[in-house]
Amino acid sequence: MKDGLYWAEKLRDKTISFQELLEEFKSRAQQQNKTLNAFVTMLDQEALAEYHNQEKILERPFAGLPIPLKMLGQEKKGWLSTSGSKLLLAHRATENSNYTNQLLSNGLIPFAQTNTPEFGFKNITDAQVYGPAKNPWNLDYYSGGSSGGAASAVAAGIVPIAGASDGGGSIRIPASFCGLIGLKPTRGAMPVGPGSWRGWQGAAIDFALTVSMRDTEQLFYGMRKSNSAAPYQAPITEWSHTQAADLKKLKIAVMLESPIGSQVSGEAITAVEQAYNFLLAQGHQVEILDYPLDGQALIDSYYLMNGAETAAMFAGIEQGIGRAVEKQDMELMTWGIYQYGKKIPASHYIRALNIWDQATVRMEQLFKTYDLVLSPTTAAAAPKINQELQSNEIRQSLEAAATLSELELAELIDQMFDQSLQITPYTQLANLTGQPAISLPTALTQKGLPLGIQFMAARGREDLLLQVGKLFESAYGFQLPVYYR
Repeated sequence: MKDGLYWAEKLRDKTISFQELLEEFKSRAQQQNKTLNAFVTMLDQEALAEYHNQEKILERPFAGLPIPLKMLGQEKKGWLSTSGSKLLLAHRATENSNYTNQLLSNGLIPFAQTNTPEFGFKNITDAQVYGPAKNPWNLDYYSGGSSGGAASAVAAGIVPIAGASDGGGSIRIPASFCGLIGLKPTRGAMPVGPGSWRGWQGAAIDFALTVSMRDTEQLFYGMRKSNSAAPYQAPITEWSHTQAADLKKLKIAVMLESPIGSQVSGEAITAVEQAYNFLLAQGHQVEILDYPLDGQALIDSYYLMNGAETAAMFAGIEQGIGRAVEKQDMELMTWGIYQYGKKIPASHYIRALNIWDQATVRMEQLFKTYDLVLSPTTAAAAPKINQELQSNEIRQSLEAAATLSELELAELIDQMFDQSLQITPYTQLANLTGQPAISLPTALTQKGLPLGIQFMAARGREDLLLQVGKLFESAYGFQLPVYYR
């Protein structure tokens, strides 16, 4: 398989030069981007200069492998930092993010930036300023969001690893839709700052989309970094490990029902049932459980956090641009979330975070009994590009969002996301509780579209996710994009 470490070895033994590999990736991107819309910038000359500025890069794990950054929070000094927003189309980063610096310390060289929805609010990628990111398995479908451009780039065989981030499933959802591996690490395990330290109060975290467990493992242990200034710190449960230990017999809870009581496709259920039977055959203990939390209350608290954080974000933007932001400055969905945030009192915001903490306690108690929790990653495969996810009535209400009360806006935001959430109700929990989760590409639908299964573990136990991922990769088999088979 031509994964990231394959190319790193070729760079290390000088079978291929960095410039040759960079040109290869650039050529693939240029050939396919007209149909995929995965990339929004290409900075190969800057990448070449960065490579030559790095000392002893061939001694690092990824030895100079070119990697695209997500156009949302993964900043490179001097590069555009638009967050998919027309309001920020000319905005450039003044310094590297600590995530980008840690990529460089692992021998990865940023060379491009990938498509993302405006401010990362969606489980699809359709920013008005960039257009939709399409699924290489079938161009009539989305590749997911908010790391949709990254998923398109990897699933199309352009690059084997792409920078991604996850604030409610934005790594795992596109991984499920595109047949990729999507790890969301434990809150506090990845570098944050210096521009932003809290990332949706710890719900959002950077990592990557990958196609092999060895890449995932090497990148996780290479990227994991504790900064004493960071407000969230990952538990040090197994931080002394340099790689996952041999697989032990596990006790695994299976949760099939949707957290919000919505319909789950038969194909998503089948994918989990087949994984269940495989795990039993491997000697693991597997039990089906009811969903242990109030899923709707958690989603409501998540939306409330989004609103409050968006209001704070625009207050900072207004300070920077010297004027008040207006409806025409942003997409209608963003306007609705922003108006909601402006109406939220501090007491409601604190109450929402308390709901997260209570859910964290409940899940950590569950993980005292079970090693892992297995569920679908998504309730269905990717939606079509032309699928209607909002009604005209909702759009009309969003137009009038500034006139609505907090309660009316809360109901409107719930309605606005309803159709999207029904497709992806499983991923948000790990963001709110801070626990690690991974989507594995184990299934295909009758239409030939990928569908992932998700494992969650206790905070700091990525080693268990890596172990079970390697088991499925070696003994069960992944349904990867054709370029990696």
